Amino acid sequence: MKKHVVLYKKLSPTLMSRLQQHADVTLIDEPNRDGLARLRAALPHAHGLLGASLKLDAPLLDLAPHLEAVSSVSVGVDNYDLDYLDRRGILLSNTPDVLTETTADTGFALILATARRMVELANMVRTGQWKSNIGPQHFGNDVHGKTLGIIGMGRIGEALAQRGHFGFGMPVLYHSHSPKPAVEARFNAGYRSLEALLQEADFICLTLPLTAETQGLIGARQFALMRPQSIFINISRGKVVDEPALIAALQQGQIRAAGLDVFEREPLPHDSPLLQLNNVVATPHIGSATHETREAMAQCAVDNLLSALAGERPLNLVNPKAWGMRVSG
Repeated sequence: MKKHVVLYKKLSPTLMSRLQQHADVTLIDEPNRDGLARLRAALPHAHGLLGASLKLDAPLLDLAPHLEAVSSVSVGVDNYDLDYLDRRGILLSNTPDVLTETTADTGFALILATARRMVELANMVRTGQWKSNIGPQHFGNDVHGKTLGIIGMGRIGEALAQRGHFGFGMPVLYHSHSPKPAVEARFNAGYRSLEALLQEADFICLTLPLTAETQGLIGARQFALMRPQSIFINISRGKVVDEPALIAALQQGQIRAAGLDVFEREPLPHDSPLLQLNNVVATPHIGSATHETREAMAQCAVDNLLSALAGERPLNLVNPKAWGMRVSG
């Protein structure tokens, strides 16, 4: 008998067909809206869940007594209670590798767009305000040769460092839990304390996950350490940053500009002060949003889920403790 999978993210016809070959599938459209009731109704029969961008807390998962595995179409796992999943022996998997290069592309696009004031000046052309040659009041800043500071030197951080070092001749500084000699050798990168990096870097880029330790990591004190010409880039998670402190730093000229793909609240409220600032480039969480990468992420998630439901260890298992419980049990 096939196991039952509750899918709360649409798949391509090819991937949907593959999943249906191995499982009975219930697709829930828009689980954060009207579909939430359908999701709750489907959970008592679920052996597997596959989707993204939905917080799966204990009250919700308590409705799924047969649940064996959750496959997230994402890298971040801040929507999941790992302790709860471990206690129940529910396997959680993610898609960490396939979006690395695309997300780094997004990060560097934000670096270029903020430094050269691309959005602001493109809007000037679009609205008919370009009346004469561009003067100093509209000049941007160079990117090549400037110091790139990366906070969180994981896969995406390394991909960003590669672009800066080899493509733009940027000295690279980084901060992480511990020094990484291989990174230093490859990119001639320098390890710094968080405070030193904030003071030295021209571009400060966040590429670290949201955890209890990183939530609110960058606030008023950290922005005060940055220089007036610093440009701040966030492609990690919105809650790593104290957003009111960021707004104040931009309004008061403590930093030059910000390129933001993530926010404390998503979608970003229409009355956010960030939308009134010309020195902000804001994008709607598009880090991995290309046709190729999203399909690769979905394929990875399907692979992870089918492995778990077949009694195999998923390639991208997040919580090995739950696997240990399954094996020992």
